Amino acid sequence: MSPFLDPATIAAFHDDGAVVIRGVFGDWIDELAAGIARNEAEPSEFFSENVRDGELGRFWDDYCNWQRIPEFERFIRESKVASIAGELMQSEIVQFFHDHVLVKDGGTATPTPWHSDSPYYFVEGMQTVSVWLPLDHVDHATLRLIKGSHRWDRDVLPVRWLAGDDFYPDVNEYLPVPDPDAEPGKFEVLEWALEPGDAVAFHYRTVHGARGTAPGSPARRAFSARFVGDDARYITRPGPTSPPFPGHEMSDGERLRADWFPVLSSPDL
Repeated sequence: MSPFLDPATIAAFHDDGAVVIRGVFGDWIDELAAGIARNEAEPSEFFSENVRDGELGRFWDDYCNWQRIPEFERFIRESKVASIAGELMQSEIVQFFHDHVLVKDGGTATPTPWHSDSPYYFVEGMQTVSVWLPLDHVDHATLRLIKGSHRWDRDVLPVRWLAGDDFYPDVNEYLPVPDPDAEPGKFEVLEWALEPGDAVAFHYRTVHGARGTAPGSPARRAFSARFVGDDARYITRPGPTSPPFPGHEMSDGERLRADWFPVLSSPDL
């Protein structure tokens, strides 16, 4: 199969921890929109509202729905997303980890807190990538990422978004959550205005967040597909992970089980 990405984009992903990919998924916007509408109407057990009582707007998210929402499964299996993930990771094996939907209504001031995904997951390895694509034009509420943070020596402290408390018991194992807006000039923040069909791809360890939506703006609907590659292995965390995947029966050092996390590309396929 011919490559979708140029070498400069792949190099930037490895150096910076995030890249923008323009215009690749335009044919899938209506399909994903239908899937997100279905997801909102039929939420899973992981569905979460992320705006505190008394605050304006709405920000909800849900994940691990691809097996029950056919629009999501078709995108994961039939679009270019898995091939692009393999190119970015420089991996022969591309294994799907999970899907994530995040929707902010217009006029929702609540930000997506600064965090990295890695410490929430039971995955260890450098060959990881999330492909985040909006279904709407975004500028103010676009994804923001700290350049090079995937190469920091430790993960940043994971917290629960709404409650704000620590996700795991030993906070000393993690770096403090950074705030680039409070320390201007300390971090280089990558952010791009995006149109439907564009995407941002980033490493699981890349620290990222997003502003709230501006008053009078439309909703910001986003779908994220997450993948692992050749070196990804299961690792025990100091508490339940998010997503938790109860009953997975994996042990440290094992590849993620393919009957739960499908292999979409490998030398044998």
